[in-house]
Amino acid sequence: MAQPEPEHKKIFFENLSGAGKAIAVLTSGGDAQGMNAAVRAVVRMGLYVGAKVYFIHEGYQGMVDGAEHIIEASWESVSSMLQVGGTVIGSARCKEFRSHEGRLKAALNLVKHGITNLCVIGGDGSLTGANLFKEEWSGLLSELKEQGSIEADAVQKYSVLHIVGMVGSIDNDFCGTDMTIGTDSALHRIIEVVDAIMTTAQSHQRTFVLEVMGRHCGYLALVSALACGADWVLIPEMPPEDGWEEKMCQKLSANRAGMKRLNIIIVAEGAIDSSNTPITTDYIKNLVVRCLGFDTRVTILGHVQRGGTPSAFDRILASRMGVEAVLALLETTANTPAYVVSLSGNQAVRLPLMECVQMTQEVQKAMDEKRFEEAVRLRGRSFENNLRTYKLLAHRKPECELPVSNFNVAVLNVGAPAAGMNAAVRSAVRVGISEGHKMFAVNDGFEGFSKGQIKEIKWADVGGWTGQGSSLLGTKRTLPAKHIEKIAEQMRKNNINALLIVGGFEAFESLLQLYDARATFEEFCIPMCMLPATISNNVPGTDLSIGADTALNAIVETCDRIKQSASGTKRRVFIIETMGGYCGYLASVGGLAAGADAAYIYEEPFDIKDLQANVEHLTEKMKGSIQRGLVLRNENSNDNYTTDFIYQLYSEEGKGVFDSRKNVLGHMQQGGAPSPFDRNFGTKISAKAMQWVTKKLLETFRQGRVFANSDDSCCLLGMRRRALVFQPVVQLKPETDFVHRIPKEQWWLKLRPLMKILAKYKTSFDVSDSGQLEHVVRNRPLESDVSAAM
Repeated sequence: MAQPEPEHKKIFFENLSGAGKAIAVLTSGGDAQGMNAAVRAVVRMGLYVGAKVYFIHEGYQGMVDGAEHIIEASWESVSSMLQVGGTVIGSARCKEFRSHEGRLKAALNLVKHGITNLCVIGGDGSLTGANLFKEEWSGLLSELKEQGSIEADAVQKYSVLHIVGMVGSIDNDFCGTDMTIGTDSALHRIIEVVDAIMTTAQSHQRTFVLEVMGRHCGYLALVSALACGADWVLIPEMPPEDGWEEKMCQKLSANRAGMKRLNIIIVAEGAIDSSNTPITTDYIKNLVVRCLGFDTRVTILGHVQRGGTPSAFDRILASRMGVEAVLALLETTANTPAYVVSLSGNQAVRLPLMECVQMTQEVQKAMDEKRFEEAVRLRGRSFENNLRTYKLLAHRKPECELPVSNFNVAVLNVGAPAAGMNAAVRSAVRVGISEGHKMFAVNDGFEGFSKGQIKEIKWADVGGWTGQGSSLLGTKRTLPAKHIEKIAEQMRKNNINALLIVGGFEAFESLLQLYDARATFEEFCIPMCMLPATISNNVPGTDLSIGADTALNAIVETCDRIKQSASGTKRRVFIIETMGGYCGYLASVGGLAAGADAAYIYEEPFDIKDLQANVEHLTEKMKGSIQRGLVLRNENSNDNYTTDFIYQLYSEEGKGVFDSRKNVLGHMQQGGAPSPFDRNFGTKISAKAMQWVTKKLLETFRQGRVFANSDDSCCLLGMRRRALVFQPVVQLKPETDFVHRIPKEQWWLKLRPLMKILAKYKTSFDVSDSGQLEHVVRNRPLESDVSAAM
């Protein structure tokens, strides 16, 4: 269990003043969705702590050219940019900055504005350039003094240049971070196209070969293949073995023979074979047509992957990293190296920039020298785990090669449906079969279990499930205690040796009931594991749940449209009601991603004075250039201050300044196709859970039967900060508020001050959870139990 920070370690950023400091932000290299969210966060956090903040337009070219390219930013200048893709301050590749003379011009332009704090958003090339600039800084100032361009006191005053980088790259090719800004949005674009192509491919029984970006990194190709269940994937880090063409055609043919009407092959643009020869989409198309005679088409996604609105994940990531970058700049000293702020699991970290760059360069060197296994390892835990999981799920071993376990494992969904449940079930079924188990599917949760709605499920039965929303098995909220004897009878009748439950808070309660039932029914003395799947993200023992990301994207997309509906009209405030029961995750994190002015939740009690203060705050903002306001309310945040009440209050108190509208989002948050994150998260934690089940079955098999009654044989698999952890459910009881169906401590509450700060509220912000300086380490061996979510 993650322990709370000791009180003496808590630092509030009121003690970190930016007064007298000037911070400049620039975007460089290729653009990526979410860069604008990062720029917005840097500007507003910088202004909040009292610093001057400047835009540098057109990247390093703007720094070299100076003049109108370096402009002081205001709070209002970053309004309405959160949902915009690309980078509104422009990005350009600059040959001049690579020269000493160019960097000399850039230094002069920064000194003219008193800028000694630089936040660079870009890839490894941009960040390497920033580090070189920092190293040369004192020499450049001395040179400018000798030229008479600056005074001697300026050399002393601006003697140190502080650099903090954020990685903006859709390729996710930077070592040291699990996800770079823009990657998740690019995956959204790819999966949208793949889902659309799959319907037409199925209609005509076609094979589609899709090329995605990734000249030197196969992350997009690999994760999109995992997220859509592609038949074959080709990436630069792991070239196929000699003879791969025949193996691929055999697999495509076998899939068609198994009544599958389409084939999807995903190719990274930098895919190569073992001889370092490029593998092109046309080569694959001609191969399939020549060998199999299948109707085959090629689609090259190109710059579609860079465009469009940033996903909820990218907005939150970029906002967190932007705030973290400013905090890092406030804490730097003359001896502090250039940082890059990044994400490890669910935790912000600060890493020495050049350590990350050198590790990234090592990957390319390993690939050039054909040390491909090392290249995969250097990419990091997340990449390695993705590749391992894809191989496990995509390539079925022949029956003669499968281990024979003689164990029966049942999988079922419990509680409300959540997008990503089907991906988790597919993964469990296929990994279970690969481990030699006989897999059983239970329809309609424990209610269906009690009625005997259980049948064996095969490898091919779950084909195409990854992209399906809701629950194909069917799910009910019914808890097992009501039918415990009948469920025990069905367990005995079908000789069930292990149980995997995918669901929300009801699944957690169900597992506790089954654990208690062990005292009466030996049928439940088996390994049992639960995977959290609920849009509310209210399950104890995990920071994230399957389905929550899809719901967040639904909320954010709707808020974008609602705000856009007020464009060109008079000033307007929208009050939006979200789901979540008593858990304020969707309202709070959705509010951060959508740029909300306030989010009312049960976990943070509020009264009429707070409501009045929010109205006054919005009234003040609306008198300026801000024209739209957004307020989110969790459905059970308060019994008396309902959505209608808040709407009427805002309407009355805002008269003459703004009018109000309300919207209840309802079950649209629960529907739709799962996001790439939820598909991938569900797939990977389910695979990990099944491997745990296999291990426990072997450990507890004695004298011809399975008998497991220890606490650690009845677990929830959850993500805790930076690791996936199996936790006995009985140990999670003290952490749980069963009346309101929420954990007693929730990590995302620390994000709420960020939303308030970015909405211009004065608030205390505990920075004890901010990133600490760490060092890049080589990935631990394959058998490591630690794995990031994505």
